[in-house]
Amino acid sequence: MEILKTKSLKKYYGAGESLVKALDSIDLSINEGEFTAIVGTSGSGKSTLLHLLGGLDRPTEGEVIIEGKSIFSMKDDELAIFRRRKIGFVFQSYNLIPVLNVWENIVLPIGLDNKKVDEDYVKELMETLNIYNKKDNLPNTLSGGQQQRVAIARALSTRPSIVLADEPTGNLDSKTGQEVMNLLKVSVKKYHQTLVMITHNEKIAQMADRIIRIEDGKLIGGFKNE
Repeated sequence: MEILKTKSLKKYYGAGESLVKALDSIDLSINEGEFTAIVGTSGSGKSTLLHLLGGLDRPTEGEVIIEGKSIFSMKDDELAIFRRRKIGFVFQSYNLIPVLNVWENIVLPIGLDNKKVDEDYVKELMETLNIYNKKDNLPNTLSGGQQQRVAIARALSTRPSIVLADEPTGNLDSKTGQEVMNLLKVSVKKYHQTLVMITHNEKIAQMADRIIRIEDGKLIGGFKNE
């Protein structure tokens, strides 16, 4: 069942001779529960695409449809609430709040939505990611891999339908990156979520159900991993 779709998605910068087509008529369909990797070199448009899929930026033209809703038809406040409830983000820079401990960082998005924390769920999530024993630690006492696992737990804490990961292993060594990706994959499968990840790392991309390649703002095909 389709959960995310784009229609003729475009993002242009500049005009005339200086026009840059960061995204040029992207048509994309992603099914519920699918792990999709979007692969491309630096400047190919993959980060722009991820930001539009997550409603962090608005397109020049086109639509992003999540669970049947065209997100850019929403006003900014409405979109912010939709994004907070439906989409979890994992960034290359972990974006943890330095003065909050691990537990507080993870439950922060729930508090922002004025919802009660399901402590059993958050504890189970942290145990799945092997960080429950660090719940009282501040971020600066953790390794890079541990910080990224906290960021993953935070992204999953609101039970989003879709998790968008932007180079989630970019700041990690290859061994730690592989471990973090294994845990991310286990987590989204366990909690029945859809994962879209951008990466330039071919080895990490091979873990996905499907790889989509992007070049000069255009999709150049995707294939299923066996």
